[in-house]
Amino acid sequence: MNRPLKICDLMLRDGHQSLLATRMRTDDMLPIAERIERVGYWAVEMWGGATFDSAMRFLDENPWDRIRRLKSVMPQTPFMMLLRGQNVVGYHHYPDDLLERFVVHAHSNGIDVFRIFDALNDVRNMRRAMEVVHREGGHVQASICYTTGPPYSIDYFVDLASQLAQMGAHSICIKDMAGLLTPYAAYELVLRLKETIDLPIHLHSHSTSGMASAAHLKAVEAGVDIVDTAISALSLTTSHPPTESLVAMLRGRERDTGLDLRLLAEISSYFGRVRRKYASFESGLFGVDVRVLQYQIPGGMLSNLVSQLREQGAEDKYEDVLREVPQVRADLGYPPLVTPSSQIVGTQATLNVLLGERYQVIPEEVRQYVRGYYGRPPAPIDPEVQRKAIGDEEPIDCRPADLIEPMMESAHREVAALLGDPAPREEDVISYALFPQVAGPFLERRARGSDGKEPLVAAIARLLVERAEEQAVRSEKEDGGAPSPWRTGSRPGRARWTGLIAGAGG
Repeated sequence: MNRPLKICDLMLRDGHQSLLATRMRTDDMLPIAERIERVGYWAVEMWGGATFDSAMRFLDENPWDRIRRLKSVMPQTPFMMLLRGQNVVGYHHYPDDLLERFVVHAHSNGIDVFRIFDALNDVRNMRRAMEVVHREGGHVQASICYTTGPPYSIDYFVDLASQLAQMGAHSICIKDMAGLLTPYAAYELVLRLKETIDLPIHLHSHSTSGMASAAHLKAVEAGVDIVDTAISALSLTTSHPPTESLVAMLRGRERDTGLDLRLLAEISSYFGRVRRKYASFESGLFGVDVRVLQYQIPGGMLSNLVSQLREQGAEDKYEDVLREVPQVRADLGYPPLVTPSSQIVGTQATLNVLLGERYQVIPEEVRQYVRGYYGRPPAPIDPEVQRKAIGDEEPIDCRPADLIEPMMESAHREVAALLGDPAPREEDVISYALFPQVAGPFLERRARGSDGKEPLVAAIARLLVERAEEQAVRSEKEDGGAPSPWRTGSRPGRARWTGLIAGAGG
C-alpha cells in the first residue's frame, strides 16, 4: 500500500476511437459521468485525437461542448487530452498563433493534462505546445512514440525522454500506439527511465498484439507511476487492457490501486449496453493479431482502415494493404505509425495496392512529408521514392512551423463573413481554422438554428463536403500535386481517400 499505481482510463476517447471509429456521442457519456467521477482516477482521457473533427464531421456536435458538459458533472476528475504537437488535433502542421489559442481555450474550458506527442519524435514540433501548456498552468505530459525498427533502441528512447524532461515536461508518457512493447522491453525501458529522469512515468499500450496487460505488470514491477487502461466493455483487441483486471491483479499488493471493483463493474455494464448502439462501426477484428508486430499499425487505424476499405468496396484488399504498410514505412524513413504519419503511410500503401503499381499516385500529404514539412524523419528516405515525390527539390531542415504564416486573424475574418457576425466566438474561429471544410458547414447549420441536429441538412452538408474533397483529389492528380500550402500559408483540402482514416492511431 506504500505507492498505489495510478490509473488513467481511456473509455471516453481512445477506447471508442480504437473500437468504434470515434463515433460515441456525448449524450451517451453523460449518464455514467457521475459514477466515473466517484472512481478516483488519476485522470480520464476524454478529448483530443480524432474526437475533435469527428464530433463535427460525423456527430454534428460542437467538440468544445463535450468538455464543458462532462466537466459540469465531473468537476474533480482531471481531464486529459491528446495533443498532436504542432498538428494540434489535425493532420498537418499549424502556425503557432493557432496552436497557442487552442491550448489556452482548451485549458480554460477544463482540460488539465495535455499529452503532447510528435509523430516523428521530432522535439522541435513539441516545444511550443509544451511552453504554452506550462505557461497556462496545465500538466505537460510529453510523449515518446514507441516503435521498433533500425533507428530505435532503449538508448534512443531514454535520450528522447531526457530531452523532453529538459524542455519542462511534468511527466513522460511511453506511447505504444500499436501494442509493440513486449513485457521485458517495458521493464527495461521503465527501469532505465526511472534511473535517468526524476519525473513520473506513464505507460500507454494497446492490446492488439495481446501483450499489453503483461507489459503493464512488468512496468509496474519496474516502478511505472501511471498506466492507461480502458473500462472492460471498451477494452482489448485494438483498444487497451481492461481497467478491472489490472485493479484485481494488484489488490492487496504494494501497488494496490485502491479502486472500487463494484463501481467499475457498474460503469462497464453501462458501456456494454451503449456499445451495442454503435455495432455498425465495429471493425470486425476480434482477438489477438500478432501480425501487428510486423505491420505496426496502431489500434485506431486498424478499425478505421477496415471501415474505409469497406466504404470503397475494397475490403478484400485489407491483407494486401497490411503487407504494403511496412514497405512504405521503410521507404519513408521508418516513422512511428501514429497520427498523422500513420495516415500518410497508410494512404500511400492503400493507393499502391488499389492502383496496382507502387507510387503511381503520390498524395500531396506524402510529398509534403518528403519535403520535410512534417519534421525530420527518424532515418533517411529512400532516394528513389524521394525523387518520384519531389524530383530534385531540396527538403527543408528547419522547424516546419517556422515557415507557416499566422492564421487566426484571417480565420476570424472568414468566420465573421460566413456567419454574418463581426464578433464570432473564438472557439468557432479555432474550429474553422483547424477544419474549414468540416467546421464551415457545421457553423452555418448552427447559425440557422438547427444546432447541428437537423438530419437532412446535415446529410446534404456532408455530401457537399465529400464532393468538394473528391474534386480536390482529382485536381491534385491532374495538376501533379498542388503548391506547398506551408509556403503559401493556405489550408489544404482534406481529400476523402488520400486523407485515409481520419482520426486513426491517435
